[in-house]
Amino acid sequence: MCRVTSQFANSADRGGAGLLARACGLALLLCLTLAASQVQAGGRGPRSKPAAAQTASQDAINGALAAVSANPVAPASSAMPARPLESAKPPVRPQDIGLRAGSAGGEILALGARVTVSEGTTLLSVDLSAPVNVTAFVLAEPDRIIVELPETAFHIAEDAGRLAHPEGLIRAFRFGQFAAGKSRMVIDLAGPARIVKASSARLAAGDPARLAIVLAAETPANFAAAAARAAAAEASAVRHVRPAAAAAVATAKPVIVIDPGHGGIDSGAAGQAGATPTTEKSIVFEFSRVLAQKLEASKRYRVILTRDTDVFVTLDERVRIARESHAALFLSVHADTVSDSADVNGATVYTVAERASDIESARTAEKENGADLVAGVTAKEEISDVSDILFDLTRRETRAYSHGFARQLTGAWAGAARLNKNPERAAGFRVLRAPDVPSVLLELGFLSNDRDARSMVSLEWRERASASVVRAIDQFFAPRLVLDEPDEPLVDPLATGSIGPSVLQTPQSYGN
Repeated sequence: MCRVTSQFANSADRGGAGLLARACGLALLLCLTLAASQVQAGGRGPRSKPAAAQTASQDAINGALAAVSANPVAPASSAMPARPLESAKPPVRPQDIGLRAGSAGGEILALGARVTVSEGTTLLSVDLSAPVNVTAFVLAEPDRIIVELPETAFHIAEDAGRLAHPEGLIRAFRFGQFAAGKSRMVIDLAGPARIVKASSARLAAGDPARLAIVLAAETPANFAAAAARAAAAEASAVRHVRPAAAAAVATAKPVIVIDPGHGGIDSGAAGQAGATPTTEKSIVFEFSRVLAQKLEASKRYRVILTRDTDVFVTLDERVRIARESHAALFLSVHADTVSDSADVNGATVYTVAERASDIESARTAEKENGADLVAGVTAKEEISDVSDILFDLTRRETRAYSHGFARQLTGAWAGAARLNKNPERAAGFRVLRAPDVPSVLLELGFLSNDRDARSMVSLEWRERASASVVRAIDQFFAPRLVLDEPDEPLVDPLATGSIGPSVLQTPQSYGN
């Protein structure tokens, strides 16, 4: 018996392909060319396109979807042996994990994804505009498969991989941009598995391509051994792919680092704003972008975003960006969900603490601290071994600044939007652990609450709420900032001073 989970329905019989198939191939080629040109013209990242370009691009994608729908995945029980999805070669053992496939140039589009289970194997297939280089490997704790691709534009619903129940060996899967020029898929496993096949190829001459990840059950011992080898290689890669540290830009203005949570393959929380599905990563990015624009417009601050597009950034990288930029304030923006209560609502401001202020704060911190695992990153938290008196004094001073700003932020927010009934909390958030940068985490609201979700996608609410954050920041810097001379403010750019060297991925500066 074959079970299929699909983003779009497979078409009917492929019989009588002949001239019709060749005509579809030519039409598809034109569609994909148009789609690629429109995407390229519109740029990368979550930026708006002109309406005409957006419509043309969508028309091209719809045409491509129709073509790949006419070439459905054939289940193993099908009577069509012409193009088997399972590899004819012997199964790949754990020591062979790290498979690669052929490549094609140009922008890659992903148009659909589905899971098929049959006779001992589980297949995740993804429809692509062209074949790509693929690397696949396993990781443990939690058990998952990592599939690395060149940069790919995923025209697939965000919730396509949130399966209602496990399908064979696959519990869920997600996808997105992982780094510059690099995308990633993460497959959550329902049990230990080995990769039988990881490759992509064209369906036929002139047709689009299909990526096939075929999995089979594996013994726990073999899986653990393969995962240990892959984890060591992955951790090493994460450390060595970072560019050299960017030189700090000398400025008399306070540097404010705004950190839109999640991003890329890590969508964060999911919710519904009325009938519209939405994700945490998109809501917090839009809020952060508006906030950055307001701060830059004041000419009092230099503003840096930890990500200026829909890309994944590790927790340690976010902290490094703040420290290497000599930030005077770090603000991480999020939007939470509560699975057992839709009544919980309003904004919450968190500071760092070794012991959480309450059980709910501990749960929130644990969830946010797992962001790297969501993206398949195994790098461990980097804990400083500095323990002298100067370090302790600096950390205490920094935390005092953080608590002061948290109070100012909740006070300013109360005049513009709803606050949670317990709006000032503390927990061990990894992203707030810079010892020399005052840092707070702002939860805008709860996507699990309908009223909050509707507010967070509202342009009017976003303008009003971001303006309240600007007021809080102005109050925070008022003792050191001459507000009547915005072009050349007199300010101590460092809140406390920088401690120790660190390595940084080049930060993205917002504005000039």
